[in-house]
Amino acid sequence: MESFLTPKQKKILDFISRFAESRGYSPSQLEIAQHFGYKSLGTVQHYLVQLSSQGYLQKSWNARRGTRVGNTRTSFELPLLGRVAAGRPIEAIETRDTVEVPSFMIKEVGNHFVLKVQGDSMVEEGILEGDYVVFRKQATAQNGQTVVALINNEATIKKYFRRKDKVELHPANEAYKPIIVDHGEDFRIEGILAGVIRKIS
Repeated sequence: MESFLTPKQKKILDFISRFAESRGYSPSQLEIAQHFGYKSLGTVQHYLVQLSSQGYLQKSWNARRGTRVGNTRTSFELPLLGRVAAGRPIEAIETRDTVEVPSFMIKEVGNHFVLKVQGDSMVEEGILEGDYVVFRKQATAQNGQTVVALINNEATIKKYFRRKDKVELHPANEAYKPIIVDHGEDFRIEGILAGVIRKIS
């Protein structure tokens, strides 16, 4: 399973969760620093800001013990259904792997899936090769939404546009041309983009 948290971030989040569950209140920054052996509270503040910005913690900055876990469940394991092209369509390959996804990307449990990106046609939308993209299962889309679509059973990520009686799938990279879906082709939308996870080495 791939994790979107660095090992240090996960340890701090786990410590805050365990501390709050056992004592009924969150640890202070000093208690976090002492537990992990940090000499500076600035180091603790750095990690807390990172975790807060990603939705894992909620903070009342005026309160001494104002940090609390943002959700009762901070993440979900979703199936990694395979790889998907951000370039020319490639065949979707199913896997048995899972990916840990932050809960703020998930609006309905059991209604999302993850694909790994291959290619660079969506770089201007911040979707890079090797990223994990989270999709909400949905068979329809509005113009301009980023979708994962199957064209003759080959998967691709593109921006969706319907022009009268035809469908156009636009890249976010000037090096690529839009894909025009012909009437005779088997085309369907599998999902709408919900978020992007970049693995941190």
